[in-house]
Amino acid sequence: MRYLISGGGTGGHIFPAVSIANALRELDPEADILFVGALGRMEMERVPQAGYKIVGLPVRGFNRAQPWKNVSVLWDLLRSMIQVRRVIRDFQPNVGVGVGGYASGAAMKMAARMGIPILLQEQNGFAGVTNKLLKDDAAKICVAYEGMERFFPKDKIILTGNPVRQNLTSGKRKEEGHPSLLIIGGSLGARTINEAVKAALPQLSQTDIQVVWQTGKIYYDKCKAAWEEVGSPKNIECLDFLSDMPDRYAQADLVISRAGASSISELCLLGKPAVLVPSPNVAEDHQTHNAMALVNKQAAVLVRDADAGEQLISTALRLIKDKEQLETLHTNVLQLAQTDSARRIAEEVIKLAKENSK
Repeated sequence: MRYLISGGGTGGHIFPAVSIANALRELDPEADILFVGALGRMEMERVPQAGYKIVGLPVRGFNRAQPWKNVSVLWDLLRSMIQVRRVIRDFQPNVGVGVGGYASGAAMKMAARMGIPILLQEQNGFAGVTNKLLKDDAAKICVAYEGMERFFPKDKIILTGNPVRQNLTSGKRKEEGHPSLLIIGGSLGARTINEAVKAALPQLSQTDIQVVWQTGKIYYDKCKAAWEEVGSPKNIECLDFLSDMPDRYAQADLVISRAGASSISELCLLGKPAVLVPSPNVAEDHQTHNAMALVNKQAAVLVRDADAGEQLISTALRLIKDKEQLETLHTNVLQLAQTDSARRIAEEVIKLAKENSK
C-alpha cells in the first residue's frame, strides 16, 4: 500500500504526521510512505530525520494584513498544485492523509480531485482553515475533541485523540528532591513566555526549584544572555530545543506551556499539571479553545498571554508548592487522555486504502 501524508509548518502538525506514519509502518511493514510539505518549513528537516521521504512545495500562507501581496502567493499555490499533481501521478497513493498546514491544502485537494480517498486529522478544538475547506472532500475526519459536528459532517467524524510522539511515556522519573518546573514554548518558542521568564530570572535563581527553560531557536541567544547576566544560575537550564522530551516530562512536577494541540495531548497522556498560556497569534484563537477544554474540567490553569508578564511566574511558583492542587490537576488531566491515537488513526487509513485498492 502507498500512503501520501501531508502537512506541517509547526511541530504541532509534524509530530502527529510522523506518529501516524510510524503507526502505519508498524501495522503494514511493507508500507510505502511519502510526505508532502512546504519548502523552507520545519517539516523539510524533521521528516527526513524521522526516516521518511518528503517532497517540498512552494506553497505559502495568505497575507491577511496586506492582501495586495497575495498575487505571488496565488502563483505559488498554482505551481504547487501542478507539482503535487505530478507527484500523485507518479506515486499513485491508495489514500491521502492531511494533518493541516499550507501543503496539506494543496496536496489533499489535488488527491481528492484525482479520485483518491482522503482522511483528515484535526488536532484542535476549533477546526483549522485548511481542514474546514477540505471537509467535503474527506472520506473520514479524525478529531481530538467532542462537539466537532459544528465544523464537520457528523457521519465522517471519528474521535481518536491526537497522536503523540511514540516514545513519550518512556521517560525516567527523577529521584525525590527539589521541585522541577518545565517551561516549553512549542517547537518555535514563545516570545511572551520567554519575556516573563527573563523578567523573573533573579527571583527564580533564588528558589530551590529546578527549572528547565526551552526557549526556541530564534529566542535562544537573547534568553541565554539574560541567564548569563544573572550569573548563569545552576538551578536553571536554558536550552533552545529539547531532544530528550520523555525524560524532561517525566521529571517535571509542573509544566508551563502554550496550548497547541500536540502539547495538550501530551500533557493529558502523561497526567502533567500545567499552566497554559494560549498563543494569540493563531487562526480563530484555537489555542484558547484547546486550553478551556482542560480548564473547564479543573485539569489545567490558564494565564492569558496579555497577563503573562505579571502573572505567569508568580502563578507557577504558587502552584508548584501546592501539592494538593497539583494532585487534583494530575488526576483530572489524566482522565482526558486518549490512548493509542496514532494506531487508531492508522487503522482507519488502512481501511480506506484497502477499499480503494479493490
